[in-house]
Amino acid sequence: MKRALTLLYIALFSISVFAEDQKTKVLIITDMGKITVELYNETPQHRDNFIKLVQENKYDSIMFHRVIKQFMIQAGEKYAPTDSVNRAAYIEPDYKIPAEFVYPQYFHKRGQLCAARSGDDVNPERASSATQFYIVTGKHYTEHELDKMEKEKNISLTPEQREAYMVDGGAPHLDGAYTVFGEVIKGMDVVHKIELVSTDNSDHPLKEIRIKTMKILKK
Repeated sequence: MKRALTLLYIALFSISVFAEDQKTKVLIITDMGKITVELYNETPQHRDNFIKLVQENKYDSIMFHRVIKQFMIQAGEKYAPTDSVNRAAYIEPDYKIPAEFVYPQYFHKRGQLCAARSGDDVNPERASSATQFYIVTGKHYTEHELDKMEKEKNISLTPEQREAYMVDGGAPHLDGAYTVFGEVIKGMDVVHKIELVSTDNSDHPLKEIRIKTMKILKK
């Protein structure tokens, strides 16, 4: 009997650990194709907020309002119904998400899902926007450029960071300043297509690119 209870405990414990290791995946369906992202469990407040917004369909019909080649694509800005063009008319929720930096484990390599935020001058805690997010596309860096960055910023990049920024690319200047809470696991070709669209002087796409809907994928 005791042995049976012990085996049952081990089985239940194993199931519990396995469940904790599971990561939530979200399908982002856009005008230009599908993107699948995986959310990190190490950033629970960002993860849970993102899941909540997806379940409430808050991202349906939202535009990618900021696109910068060799940097990132950004969405999550909600426009006032009477003014879908004027960028000053967007609606921001009245709450923010506390920063959850898991650095250097998660950094701004290509494909990372990150939270946008207002600047340090008005947001010294570096709290994240409740809705706005960006996906890193970035640029490739040479070893010399990374050496120079380390010296200028008095930082030390890990071997993993250096390899990622040289081989895949990214945006190392944002490391440790913006919360990275997930990554693209499928559909970077779609992200790349969005990245290459024509934009105006404010980095706003000339042609609207919308998120049709987002869905939580079953585990």
